Amino acid sequence: QVQLVESGGGLVQAGGSLRLSCAASGRTFSSYAMAWFRQAPGKEREFVAVITWRTIYTDSVKGRFTISRDNAKNMVYLQMNSLKPEDTAVYYCATSSRGGVDVYKYDYWGQGTQVTVSS
Repeated sequence: QVQLVESGGGLVQAGGSLRLSCAASGRTFSSYAMAWFRQAPGKEREFVAVITWRTIYTDSVKGRFTISRDNAKNMVYLQMNSLKPEDTAVYYCATSSRGGVDVYKYDYWGQGTQVTVSS
C-alpha cells in the first residue's frame, strides 16, 4: 500500500523559507516521478515541481523553490525560499509512473501540509 506523508508546513513571514518533506512508503520510488502540487482556498490544485531524472518547475516558483529527492530514504523535499503571500496554500506530495505537470497523471497523494505566508 502506497503512502505519502508530508511535513514541514507552517506560518512564515514574506521573504522567509520553509522546507517541506514527503516520506514515501509501499514501493520503491526511485523509478517514479515525485511531485509537489498546491491548492489555495477557492482555487484548483496546481503543479509546483516534479523530479525524475530532471526537474521541472512552474514559472512562479523558478529560482525560489528547489525540489530534491533521496531515493535511499524514499524522501522528497521542497525547499522554498523568498516566500510570498501568494504561495499560501496546502501543499501536496504526489507520485506517478507517468510524471508531468497534470494532476490527473498522479496516482497517489499525501494528505497535504498547510503553508501560510504573511505579508
